[in-house]
Amino acid sequence: MDSLSNGVVADVLARLHQEAEAADGPMAPTLEEAGGAENLINQFIDAENQDLHGVYRGLADNFLSVSPQFGRLLYMCARACKARRIVEFGSSMGISAIYLAAALRDNGGGHLIGTDLEAGKVARARANVAAAGLADLVEFRVGDARDTLKDDIGGDIDLVMLDGAFTLYLPILKLLEPHLRPGAFIIGENAFRQASGYIDHVRDPRNGYLSLPLPLDSWRGNELTVRTV
Repeated sequence: MDSLSNGVVADVLARLHQEAEAADGPMAPTLEEAGGAENLINQFIDAENQDLHGVYRGLADNFLSVSPQFGRLLYMCARACKARRIVEFGSSMGISAIYLAAALRDNGGGHLIGTDLEAGKVARARANVAAAGLADLVEFRVGDARDTLKDDIGGDIDLVMLDGAFTLYLPILKLLEPHLRPGAFIIGENAFRQASGYIDHVRDPRNGYLSLPLPLDSWRGNELTVRTV
């Protein structure tokens, strides 16, 4: 069974990807204006370090979402590891949550905890997940993930999606590490080496991970990691 190929989930995702392209398309020229992707990334990291909450308040109307191809990867990883409990850092408008919750549904059920700084985004994410018929599988939390994911995880985690503030990937991973089951997947979108020390941490086998970069949208620094202990 595959919820992505047709039906309400596929229809809602197609609509949301169109909305995301319309909302975020005007941001594309900034790559050239910033002098290339690396310069833009470094500028963004500097801005996060100066005013994390301010940066994301300024992006409250932007989806900043995964591509359809990356979403399919999320779904496939969740199906492959037979995920029952998923944690997502940086839910935005809920597109990636729909891919992950669809995998939970097709796996027979489970629970997704998503979190985002912006209350307005979480409200839209809840509506989008409900439109896809997946609301019973998803819990969204509003606020800084260092607080919202500190407690009440509810059990072992099978998959973590990291797609929030670049500079918080390592702190969030370390917060969740005690809950990761052996074999858990950690998928980092925009996991930039210069942002937080996250890449060095997951690529060091002494820390209990095997990890490698993903070729999808490679300039964005995507990383696939498996917990080995």
